[in-house]
Amino acid sequence: MKFICYPKCTTCKKAQSWLDAKKLKYDLRDIKTNNPTYDELTDWHKKSGLPLKRFFNTSGQLYRSMELKDKLDTMSAEEQLKLLSTDGMLVKRPILIFGDTVLVGFKETEWEEKLT
Repeated sequence: MKFICYPKCTTCKKAQSWLDAKKLKYDLRDIKTNNPTYDELTDWHKKSGLPLKRFFNTSGQLYRSMELKDKLDTMSAEEQLKLLSTDGMLVKRPILIFGDTVLVGFKETEWEEKLT
């Protein structure tokens, strides 16, 4: 199981505490220092079944400063994935990957359903 997060993020801390409380083993990856690659993001997007917009950290400073809210609709999926791969702070977190399952963001009920 891979747990991709930003250690200073409170949502990531909650998710990590939840994983630890469930005694689940995972490999932790800091999304800021080891941002996801284009190929990883493409794979995760396919496996997640989620709209690509869900992979963007829409509440992040970088997202707002780049005014992506107004730009994403005019960008192709490939352009969006390439953009996401340039900086981990653009990517919604945490991301949990196990087998063919990819969970984006921490929703305790969803994680409970998929992991227990």
